[in-house]
This record gives sequence, C-alpha cells and structure tokens, in this order.
Amino acid sequence: MVYKSKEPVKKEYEEQVISINRVTKVTKGGRQFRFAATVVVGNKKGLVGLGTGKANEVPDAVKKAIQAATKNLIRVPLVEERTIPHEAIGYSGAAQVLIKPAKAGNGVIAGGPVRAVLEMAGIQDVISKSLGSNTKINIARATISALTQQKTVEEIAKLRGKTVEEIIG
Repeated sequence: MVYKSKEPVKKEYEEQVISINRVTKVTKGGRQFRFAATVVVGNKKGLVGLGTGKANEVPDAVKKAIQAATKNLIRVPLVEERTIPHEAIGYSGAAQVLIKPAKAGNGVIAGGPVRAVLEMAGIQDVISKSLGSNTKINIARATISALTQQKTVEEIAKLRGKTVEEIIG
C-alpha cells in the first residue's frame, strides 16, 4: 500500500488577483449572477502570465483564472535581473501602457494592474504610464503586450546580422 504525504505542495508560481467582477445574465426567470476573475501569475524570475475565469462562486472563478494564466506564460528578458532592456508601448483595446527601464533603486513606479504584472515578472526597477482606457483587464493585457515586445541585445544583434559590440557602440 502506498501512502501519500500530507505535506503542502509548494507552488511554483505566485498569483495575484487583479479584479473580481460580478456579471449578470438576465433571463426570463430573472437575473443570473456569476463572477469573473482576472489573475496574474509569475515566478518573479522572468515568467509571467495573465488569465481570466468565470464561475458561479468567487473561489472557483479565481481557480479557473489561475489555470488559464499558467497556460499563457511568457518569458520576459531581464537586464541585471532587475529591469527591462528597452522601452515599449503595449496596446489592448483602447488601453495603452508605456514601460521604460529605470536606474537601480528606482523601484516599480506603476499603478494597479501594471504594478501587479511587473512585480510578478520579477521586474524591480521600471517606470510606467497608463494611457487611454483604464479598464483593469485591458491595462493588464497591454502590459503583457509591452513585455512580449522586449528583446535582448543578443536577439537584436542576431536579427541585424551584427555583433553585440557593433550595436552597443
């Protein structure tokens, strides 16, 4: 007989709930309430993902969102394990998010969903500005969009067919 240990399973990713909304479907029998959750997961070492889930209860919606987020993980290149390589603007719907690298010790200068996504990615020094719409889910998606645009110096050198020294100058 095999016994399973009762030790808690260590989570490989940390999660943070960005928003929980109550959504309503009106039927002829009345209103049906459900909950929509938006969650960001990450390992704080360059992996981050965003997911949404809907269910009749809040914990179930959060659980579904976490599962969706772990399926949608992206790798973010980090410079000196603390900031991003270059500035970028991410778009999602009418939301725009500008992210810029910052000097060491600056911290994460961002608000709301942008801060959550950047911290879960493990970025410690960055400046951001949210432009356009301020819908939480679209701002989070725009941040992910901006992070997917990040390229390292090595990748850019390979694309241009040059050496890293030629690009840096």
